[in-house]
Amino acid sequence: MKKIRFGIIGCGLMGKEFASAAARWCHLRDMQAAPEIVAVCDQNEEPRRWFDFPSVKQSTADYRELLANPEVDAVYCAVPHHLHRQVYCDTIEAGKHLFAEKPFGIDLEANNAILESIRRHPEVVVRCCSQFPYFPAVQAIGRMISEKAFGTILEVNAGFLHSSDLDADKPANWKRIVAFNGEYGAMGDLGMHVCHVPFRAGWTPLNVRAILSNVIRERPDGKGGRVACDTWDNATLLCEAAGDEGQTFPMTLRTQRIAPGESNTWYLEIKGLKACARFTSRNPNILSLLEYKDGAQDWREVCVGYQSAFPAITGGIFEFGFTDAILQMWAAFVTEVAGERLPGTLLAQAATPEEANLSHRLFTASLESAKTGETRRIAPVA
Repeated sequence: MKKIRFGIIGCGLMGKEFASAAARWCHLRDMQAAPEIVAVCDQNEEPRRWFDFPSVKQSTADYRELLANPEVDAVYCAVPHHLHRQVYCDTIEAGKHLFAEKPFGIDLEANNAILESIRRHPEVVVRCCSQFPYFPAVQAIGRMISEKAFGTILEVNAGFLHSSDLDADKPANWKRIVAFNGEYGAMGDLGMHVCHVPFRAGWTPLNVRAILSNVIRERPDGKGGRVACDTWDNATLLCEAAGDEGQTFPMTLRTQRIAPGESNTWYLEIKGLKACARFTSRNPNILSLLEYKDGAQDWREVCVGYQSAFPAITGGIFEFGFTDAILQMWAAFVTEVAGERLPGTLLAQAATPEEANLSHRLFTASLESAKTGETRRIAPVA
């Protein structure tokens, strides 16, 4: 099996999730390549100590040292948004394949700079992390989209909801400060997860009316003082979207950090003239379908089981979870880096830089809409 040697820049939660996925690679079947973590980078030494694996030969506080390492083929990068432009561009310019966290730049200008680096280096595979489309029920929805099973699209609703910031006494972190997180707030932090499936389906937002909420404006700083929280906690975006048949339809996208009763809920609902489907990660084994037959309009629930895009050793009757989605997402990226063929399904490929760019243009228009109270058109590709 071909080894893809990885460096990790940013040794936080998702860096650990990648390491865990790499350790579980034997869970996948028929893979032609596997990741091997050979280098880690974080400005703080303590999080680097967690990566105490025999394969890790380099541990550094300077990401440039990692990029200069000829033993590193590809990089996973999970750093605060204000660092995306510099670190992502440097990684691409160094000729390293890059799998990186959303939003792919703190703002549209930064994202455009990253895309320009990608254009100069077409030999480098660059993708954006988004794991929820790899749930089997969502993969099934992807097949329905490809088969045009929904018919004319009437409405699309998608969202990603957290309750993690419901506690007003929770100390602030970098995601609550514009200088580090960016003006997008919850849209930048959660939005690519919400946009991934609609954008892959070809449902392009033409305009947006955005309602943005900064609910808790001050939090403890963790040092006995208080700090201003100047990012948007919640966002609701009502878009007019265009389908592949030329018709338009409403598409509502929600990203919320303060959503009572929600832990880490991702959902998708599609309504069409021929069929409807909905999925929520609150009930990850269930795909809800409404197919018009004999005049009946009854929702039915399908237990999808473990039917993954990339075959695994788990039996089909068992349930699929978050760490399985992470593993599937990484299987997609490693497959592309290795030059192997992806499964021929709509949602097999990880989120692309072009899809991330469309999300930036949507979020930029949403900021303008929230300021003016007016509907704003989505800017064309730069």
